[in-house]
Amino acid sequence: MNGQYSTLDEFWPFYVSQHLNPTNRRLHFVGTTMGLVFLALSVLLFAPALIFAALIAGYGFAWVGHFFFEKNRPATFTYPWLSFRADFRMYATMWRGEMSAEIERLKPQLSRLRAG
Repeated sequence: MNGQYSTLDEFWPFYVSQHLNPTNRRLHFVGTTMGLVFLALSVLLFAPALIFAALIAGYGFAWVGHFFFEKNRPATFTYPWLSFRADFRMYATMWRGEMSAEIERLKPQLSRLRAG
């Protein structure tokens, strides 16, 4: 594959390997939640400027998580569309309380991906 991913399922283990720090994942969760709230408010209040706030909240919290806690470069810089989709997959997995189990399931692949 040489770092080229064509599907979300192929990309997912790499994405998880970049989100092993619990604080980083929590910041992603907060940012995604705030982004969704701002997006909903932009529709309900007919306030397009809130779409910008949604992007700032979503990406801002995630990038703080990567730069200060995970100490890596956000995957969105290299894989913007797959990263965006994987963030929502992680968000749903966290809502279900299954992220720790998902990390365990992928553990054999994670150290190899994180190092590469």
